[in-house]
Amino acid sequence: MLHSPRLTSLALTIALVLGAPLARAAEPAKPTAVPATTVSAPAKAPLPLDELRTFAEVMDRIKAAYVEPVDDKTLLENAIKGMLSNLDPHSAYLGPEDFQELQESTSGEFGGLGIEVGMEDGFVKVVSPIDDTPASRAGIEAGDLIVKINGQPTRGQTMTEAVDKMRGKIGEKITLTLVRDGGTPFDVTLARAVIQVKSVKSQLLEDGYGYIRITQFQVKTGEEVGKALAKLRKDNGKKLRGLVLDLRNNPGGVLQSAVEVADHFLTKGLIVYTKGRIANSELRFSADPADASEGVPLVVLINGGSASASEIVAGALQDHKRGVLMGTDSFGKGSVQTVLPLNNDRALKLTTALYYTPNGRSIQAQGIIPDIEVRQAKLTAEVDNDNFKEADLQGHLGNGNGGADRPTGSAKRKERPQDNDFQLSQALSLLKGLSITHSK
Repeated sequence: MLHSPRLTSLALTIALVLGAPLARAAEPAKPTAVPATTVSAPAKAPLPLDELRTFAEVMDRIKAAYVEPVDDKTLLENAIKGMLSNLDPHSAYLGPEDFQELQESTSGEFGGLGIEVGMEDGFVKVVSPIDDTPASRAGIEAGDLIVKINGQPTRGQTMTEAVDKMRGKIGEKITLTLVRDGGTPFDVTLARAVIQVKSVKSQLLEDGYGYIRITQFQVKTGEEVGKALAKLRKDNGKKLRGLVLDLRNNPGGVLQSAVEVADHFLTKGLIVYTKGRIANSELRFSADPADASEGVPLVVLINGGSASASEIVAGALQDHKRGVLMGTDSFGKGSVQTVLPLNNDRALKLTTALYYTPNGRSIQAQGIIPDIEVRQAKLTAEVDNDNFKEADLQGHLGNGNGGADRPTGSAKRKERPQDNDFQLSQALSLLKGLSITHSK
């Protein structure tokens, strides 16, 4: 780990985030980074006495003349927030709740019940209980309406307010009042436990073609992508013919996880490097020779919601010509934030560096431009008017090679993700073309 002795490991946590309130912190850098050099303390400039006197005078005037009483703590905290918010959009002062939320979002773990929820007719509706959580063990089912939380009605609350009430200290009990299928309300009491939220989803689109979606970069995302690749290979029964990596609307997250994800597809070379004013912000990350993806043809989907850590992965794969980037220009957040814990469970999130792709590109305020621009479009299935085929005719000849007949309706299949996603369908079509032209 690279750090000054005065800072804790969390203090040097590096974040690549889109928004300040829901910041995502990164793991401390692993030994793949360059060695740290001694940081010499800069010469202290004389205190700006005139400005400090003005600050004290303004504070006194506010306390004396503002329409309502304001305490010193509130004024000082607001001054700190203003000092940071005027630096750049991503530096911020984190109060206890924001700091706790940052830690939960980056770890993917929080104290909760294990319920995915939505809103219906003003009530909180259970979309799905997560397996092996208090909710699933208590028998809560998809479609249940949560009408009360600890006796307080949920009608009129926002979903965020309801979720905040269900989250909390691990081990504490909470009572939900549920209505199932329009029946009589009943209570379920359960204790909060550690809930793990996975950031990676995967499936086979078709025989030989895999799909991996990363919703954000959490601490375990790199590990989850490795498992997803292994499962896709196992489900397919042989080496994949192509893979789609979906980074659309992924706001970023943990720097180290972005490096690990890129490393699953690269066998050598630089992945990303950062440059800042202090030695601890000068980091370089390189790929190791292992190739979890087995070098299969790769299409990476990005759009305007792909930011920060997503852009690191996309930029590295593009520079190394490991995959084809498809979609629209990414967000363009190329700055690195360091989280500096303070007293009383507070922290500073401070921009300390910019990151660069292997070829030296800064993504800040420019973004990643895809190799093939494909804008999202609505897909409408066309009705098949061919109502009659040779195989429908009575007494038709059989196939000369012994193949099975294919009469009308035999090609019907269940709905697939690519059927309603134009960009994904284009990515799959490109992979099929690459597979045909590169087959031996």
